[in-house]
Amino acid sequence: MDSKISFLHLPTQDINHVLDAVSHRWQRLRGQRLLLTGGTGFIGKWLLESFLEANRRFSLNAQVVVLSRSSGSFLKKFPNLLRAQDVIWINDDVRNLSSDSVGDCSFAIHAATDVVASITHKEILDTCVEGTRRVLEAMSTGKNSRRMLLLSSGAVYGKPPPEIQTIPEDWYGAPDPLSPSSAYGEGKRISELMAAMALAVTPGLEIAIARCFAFVGPYLPLDKHFAIGNFIGSAMRNEDIYIQGDGTPLRSYLYASDLTIWLWTMLFDAPNGRAYNLGGDESVSICQLANRVNQVLNGCGKVFLLKAPQPGCPPQVYVPSLARISTELRLTPSISLDEAICRTARWVSEGHYE
Repeated sequence: MDSKISFLHLPTQDINHVLDAVSHRWQRLRGQRLLLTGGTGFIGKWLLESFLEANRRFSLNAQVVVLSRSSGSFLKKFPNLLRAQDVIWINDDVRNLSSDSVGDCSFAIHAATDVVASITHKEILDTCVEGTRRVLEAMSTGKNSRRMLLLSSGAVYGKPPPEIQTIPEDWYGAPDPLSPSSAYGEGKRISELMAAMALAVTPGLEIAIARCFAFVGPYLPLDKHFAIGNFIGSAMRNEDIYIQGDGTPLRSYLYASDLTIWLWTMLFDAPNGRAYNLGGDESVSICQLANRVNQVLNGCGKVFLLKAPQPGCPPQVYVPSLARISTELRLTPSISLDEAICRTARWVSEGHYE
C-alpha cells in the first residue's frame, strides 16, 4: 500500500487550487520533516490535508510531525491516517512539547491555540506563551537551517480608533491590559516578541508571522463562537438568526483555500522577522453578514438583533489592511465572500461536517 495516504475530505477543487498556487515551492519540503502544532484544528486540517496531497502527488518523501491534544478522537474519524507513514502523531498539549519527541525539523508551523473550547483566560495566555516557548526550543536545535511560521492574530492590535477602517501591520495599538478578555491578544503579542527574541540569538533560524483575522470554509465549526459558521448552520436549517450584539461590528472573511495558500507561501517565502495580515478584503457588518448568508443560501429564517445600535456610536472594526501581503508576496483573495459561503454550505450538505 502507498504510504502516502490522503484525506480526500476537502473538495478536490480546493485542494487542486492550493497545490497549483503553491506550485514549485512544494519542492522545498523534499526529504524534509515539518512540525505542525494544532494539526487537527480548523486551520490545521487544511494544512495537513494539503501537505499529504502534495507529498503524494509530487513524491516529496517528506514527513509531518503533528501535535494535537485530540489526535485520538481525530484518528477515529480518519483511521486511514493511522497507516500513513509520512505522519508522526504526538498526542499532547503544546505546553508539554519536547524537542526529543519532535526530532530534527527543517520547517514548523505553530498553529496550536485554543479558541473554541471554554477555558480560562489564564489557560489561554499560558497556552500562547508556554506553547510558543516549547516550539521555539524545538526549532532552535538541529544542524540545518530552519524556517518557522508563527500563527498570530489580528487580536494583537486591540481596538482601533474609529478613523481606521482597515488595520495595517505598522499600527501599534494593543489590547486593554486591564481586561481579562485580552488574554488571547496579549498572548499572541508575547508570542511575537518571543519569536523576535529567538531570532536575535539563534543562528540558522528564520521566522515569519501570520496575523490571522476571520475565515470561512470546510471544517469551520457551525456551532461554536464563529459568527459566520453559526449563520451558515442556521440558514441551512431555515432557522432564525439571533445576533447577540447590535450587529454593527465590521469584519471580513477569507476563504480557507486562499488562507492555506497564503500560509504555505509565507512559510517558504516570507522575509525573516516580517509580520503579515491574513484576511478578507470585503468589509461587512455582522448584521449585513447574517442577511447575506440568508440571501446566498436561500434561508427562510429572519435575522434578529438582541441589542439596538446606539446612534452616533462608531462600529468596532476588525478588518485587516492587505496592502503589505499583496505588494510584497503578491497574495490576494481569489474566492468571493458569496462563493465562500456557498462552498462551505455545499461541503456540509454533502455530509462532511463533524
